[in-house]
Amino acid sequence: MSTLTLAQANRIIEVALAKAREMKIKPLSVAVLDAAGHVRAMQREDGASMFRNDVAVGKAWAAVGMGVASRTLLQRAKENPQFFGALSATAQGKFLPQTGAVVIKDKDGTVLGAAGASGGTGDEDEAVCIAGVEAVGLSHG
Repeated sequence: MSTLTLAQANRIIEVALAKAREMKIKPLSVAVLDAAGHVRAMQREDGASMFRNDVAVGKAWAAVGMGVASRTLLQRAKENPQFFGALSATAQGKFLPQTGAVVIKDKDGTVLGAAGASGGTGDEDEAVCIAGVEAVGLSHG
């Protein structure tokens, strides 16, 4: 079984932050979680607000927990708000179905974890995560 290495997690963050600077996004946080939802690596840029880490983790935690990108979860939450409210309560508030996180998959489609970002728009956060995941030769969803 494949696992997400610390080196991969750190590289995902490095590339995501570089992409954010290239895109001129406000200072952000990027979190990479393993398949069990544990933080593998995380960084918060200088000037990013105090909530950025928690939001990045919440987006990634929701994505890895459900096995789909947080963009998909946002759509599902709009269609079934009671269920998603209950998920957030069950997860003690860690579950954040907002655009800005992608699941990380190996070549066989096995979910290895998730990357989430917070600081830009949801689309911007998602774009930097995708850049990081692709940089280490893994796929996203």
